[in-house]
Amino acid sequence: MWFFIPAESLVTTDEKWKGVCWVGSRQPLQGGELQALKSTGANAISQTPFGWQTDKNSPEIRWDLSNEKKWWGETPAGIQVTLDSSAQHGIMNMLKPHLWVRGSWPGEIEMKNPEDWKRWFENYREFILDYAQLAEELKMPMLCVGTELELTSDREKEWREIIAEVRKVYSGKLTYAANFTEFEKVKFWDALDYVGIQAYFPLASDHSPNLDELKVSWEGHLPKIEKVIRKYKKPVIFTEIGYCNTVDAAVEPWVWPNERKEIQFSEEVQALCYEAFFETAWKKEWLAGVFFWKWYPERHEREPDFTPQGKAAEKVMTQYFSAY
Repeated sequence: MWFFIPAESLVTTDEKWKGVCWVGSRQPLQGGELQALKSTGANAISQTPFGWQTDKNSPEIRWDLSNEKKWWGETPAGIQVTLDSSAQHGIMNMLKPHLWVRGSWPGEIEMKNPEDWKRWFENYREFILDYAQLAEELKMPMLCVGTELELTSDREKEWREIIAEVRKVYSGKLTYAANFTEFEKVKFWDALDYVGIQAYFPLASDHSPNLDELKVSWEGHLPKIEKVIRKYKKPVIFTEIGYCNTVDAAVEPWVWPNERKEIQFSEEVQALCYEAFFETAWKKEWLAGVFFWKWYPERHEREPDFTPQGKAAEKVMTQYFSAY
């Protein structure tokens, strides 16, 4: 049996952030880096400072805003200069702190007992509040309160408490960056301003797919997103999305470049993945923005990689960003 769901049950937004995930540089900006990004039509960046967790089962988190051993672009001074410089080009900023987990990834963080869970959330609360206060001091317009913390996000009570504490010190808009396998399970979207999705959805079953196959795959994923929108009445931001320049880019888009070194390069597949996104999800009125992973302010020659810079994918991004 089919049920008609009226279009007005979906959220619409007049925002359309055309963003990239900005890599904090080792050295101070030399000038021209943000102008080069602006020439693509981009109007937003996310900045990503890090906290450190030595083990996925450890409640301890290390961070230090004053630590000058960090890359310059991840220090408070570097974040502020990047913010001020990008603002001169009409580029909005989102602060998006990440946890770096040794030997794992944040989605596998899981404590072994209730006491460790309590300590982990206490530590994470202090970590994100430090960056929330920094975001407020710098008048950063958007803050992401967590990224891909998949095995923690079912602890609704703790997350609601953290979000409430962040609201006390930060007056901008909030999101959480849920993994594409996680966003349907999150229960605290109503406490945030956007549903945030790390949109690494699989789009193909084999190497070198064509555009039609990629678009059909997107059309299969969009109803899952729209179900969440109907429930929570919040617009969506793709807090990350990206594809490597390899023939297998659409099969498992989340796979790290160093695991693709034996895979054939393909700018064409990467560019087709970008085009498929723009021809499907980008057109939705509920999508408030996208941030492509990732964009380097300095010369970068590692291959393969996610960046579209200097590749066919950059031309696709520029075409659609500039047209909107």
